[in-house]
Amino acid sequence: MQPSAEGLPAEDLATEAMSTEAMSTEEISAEDVSAQELPGAVLVVVTWNSADVLPGLLESLAFGMVGLRWRLVVADNDSADGTADLVRTEAPDALLVQTGRNAGYAAAINAALDAVGPLDKGTDAVLVCNPDIRMEPGCGAALVRGLERSGTGITAPALFDGDGRMIRTLRREPSPLRLLGEMVLGAHRSGRFAALGEQVADPHAYSGPTRADWVAGSLMALSRECVEACGPWDESFFLYSEETEYALRARSCGFATRLAPDAVAVHLEGEAAVSPRLWTLLTVNRVRLYRRTHGAVAVAAFWSALVLREGSRALLGRASSRAAVRALVSPARMRAKPGP
Repeated sequence: MQPSAEGLPAEDLATEAMSTEAMSTEEISAEDVSAQELPGAVLVVVTWNSADVLPGLLESLAFGMVGLRWRLVVADNDSADGTADLVRTEAPDALLVQTGRNAGYAAAINAALDAVGPLDKGTDAVLVCNPDIRMEPGCGAALVRGLERSGTGITAPALFDGDGRMIRTLRREPSPLRLLGEMVLGAHRSGRFAALGEQVADPHAYSGPTRADWVAGSLMALSRECVEACGPWDESFFLYSEETEYALRARSCGFATRLAPDAVAVHLEGEAAVSPRLWTLLTVNRVRLYRRTHGAVAVAAFWSALVLREGSRALLGRASSRAAVRALVSPARMRAKPGP
């Protein structure tokens, strides 16, 4: 199945990269290029009970990472479903890093990079990937090429869900006004206006190397220079907001986040609704992140706007928003350290 954007200008979304059938083995092989001349990359995959989805990712890498010298590192957060054994069997050359606990996304990335050690000059990028990603041919190399644009430290692919619908992954920095805009207009309609929406909704933004404040982190490439300048990922978030924090920190270090539109991948989870527990964690972490860089008045405005947004959704019957509101108005829940 080839992904396509329903109702969107698919011709603007790197159709050649999406057409496996039209791409011959000769066109996607690198036999005529010596390994020394290819860009180098480390692919970090974070797993937790991922045995059902990981094989599909591993299968996609043969063509998805063509054009790169690359090394696979799987950081496993104490899976109980045989994920580690699956890696040993299906990807015996991979470096398997076992954290020994459900440590969270950022902690697993840090453990993987610690195991790799300092990046040498032959490593141009680190790719961070969810196990439910399926790379289209040439995706990894296109992500790394996107890093060559001046000032770019992070790239993300054109991403589609399992039904072939484009996922709008580009994001603007969170703000109280954008939260209120989403409450009144909805995420998609508010995203048409930069001041009123966090999600970049314009389909044309996904046909070029559009710059964003941050991107959804299911698959991204980080330049070696960005990795070295930014240091470790922030483990205090456990899950959600860690990619936002990292991208904003990269921006403060002078590194832009951009779409690499000729890099194409499928995210099986896509934009599916998360459980009340996970939505609560996502929501609370948004306040925790905003608090890092804003004063008390601004944080109070952000918190109030978030309560209003989630409260309006709760009134419409959304169980996850009801759970989020209960956490937002509980001082103990807001102070608690995120965890499994």
